[in-house]
Amino acid sequence: MALQDQIGDALVERREFFRTTGVHREDGSYEVTRRGADSAGNAKVFESFETVRRLYERLPDEFGAEAVGRTGITGSRRHMLVRHFAEHPAFDCEITSRSPLTVAKTDPEPTDATEEERMPEATAD
Repeated sequence: MALQDQIGDALVERREFFRTTGVHREDGSYEVTRRGADSAGNAKVFESFETVRRLYERLPDEFGAEAVGRTGITGSRRHMLVRHFAEHPAFDCEITSRSPLTVAKTDPEPTDATEEERMPEATAD
């Protein structure tokens, strides 16, 4: 079996974003790669997507590559992860500065009764 076929068999779900790609693998791991890159220096594999979520939760409300680097992630992977957090819809944050690359966490939309109050009641005519 060719290497490309073996790699393809190991993938379960691949989502491409503007500059990064997230891959949920068959073994439960999650890989973040720089979109269009093909070297190991442009990828970081986590035990699971939940591990990535926990990393994000431990980061401050505003963070950049330096804060990601304090978790043990090195090199250009730090910037790649900052971009991935900003691009992936599971993480409520947005890029606030490109130099230095900085992301700020945002509050998710409220899901309590106040949301219901803003929604008009549907009526049948």
